[in-house]
Amino acid sequence: MLKKTALATLIAAASALPLAQAQAADYKIDTEGQHAFIQFKISHLGYSYILGSFKQFEGNFSYDSEAPDDASVDVTVNVDSLDSNHAERDKHIQSADFLNVSEYPQATFKSTSFDVDDDGDEAEMSGDLTIHGVTKPVTFEVDRIGGGDDPWGGFRQGFEATTELNLADFDIDMSQFPEPMHSVELYIVLEGVRQ
Repeated sequence: MLKKTALATLIAAASALPLAQAQAADYKIDTEGQHAFIQFKISHLGYSYILGSFKQFEGNFSYDSEAPDDASVDVTVNVDSLDSNHAERDKHIQSADFLNVSEYPQATFKSTSFDVDDDGDEAEMSGDLTIHGVTKPVTFEVDRIGGGDDPWGGFRQGFEATTELNLADFDIDMSQFPEPMHSVELYIVLEGVRQ
């Protein structure tokens, strides 16, 4: 009787495992619908700010509301899609003086961990960011915006994330500029459609 009970428990546990794993879902970032954004903010000489964005990027993320610590994200950005609303400035930022897009046309981020708070809506996501040919670990502060059905029969999840980068860490020389210009803030919104 004891053996039968143990066997039944083992079978029940094994059958429940795929069900738990099925909760996890992969999401494609909705760049076609313009529901995702990668924006930046950098000081202009300490007097004002330059705001801009990267218009072309793609990626995906995995998220399970029952196990949010297992979330992951993978994003690739076309650096030559940078837009600061000033064409000549964009060319200069993309030149060898700064981002050098002819040699380093893409930036990437691949997460390595996702640590969620007790409420499950705020987290720190760490990962490897590659810009200007240099890969460094960075951490984003992440807020879950929400998730659910959309009007077209799909299911979506949305997040926003922020971080601040020291440009010298990525071999981008800002020494000729005042100290406030040595770092850049990133603000990212990712809305994904479940696949």
